[in-house]
Order: sequence, then C-alpha cells, then structure tokens
Amino acid sequence: MTAEIIDQANELAEQRLQLTIQAHRLNRNAVSAEHCIECGDPIDERRRAAVAGCQTCASCQEEIELKNKQRGM
Repeated sequence: MTAEIIDQANELAEQRLQLTIQAHRLNRNAVSAEHCIECGDPIDERRRAAVAGCQTCASCQEEIELKNKQRGM
C-alpha cells in the first residue's frame, strides 16, 4: 500500500513538473502586443523583437516580477 501511494505521488509530481515546463516555454511565433496591457504605453520595438509574445513594457514587467519575487513566486 505504501509503495502505491509513493508511486502515485511521484506520478502527480511529474505531471505538475511537465505542466509547469510547458507553461513557461516561449512560443517563438507569438505576436507581441504593440501597447502594454498594464499601462497602455507603446512597447519598444527592440523588446517586441527580443521577447516574442510580450504583452507588457519593460517597466511594467519589471514591476510584476518584483511583486512575484516578494510573494515568493
């Protein structure tokens, strides 16, 4: 019984890992927004070219990442 529970837990952990990896893969064909969804300012062309599918300007993205870091995400 114990080995069965451990196997199930390992399988669940593997599934979560694969979903997390899949969610973080960059889609190189994604279209970047022209304006930031947070502040509405235009997104710099260099950022749009470097980060396929970006939806926020560099300033807003920096703020989002800082908040996530503070939350432990």
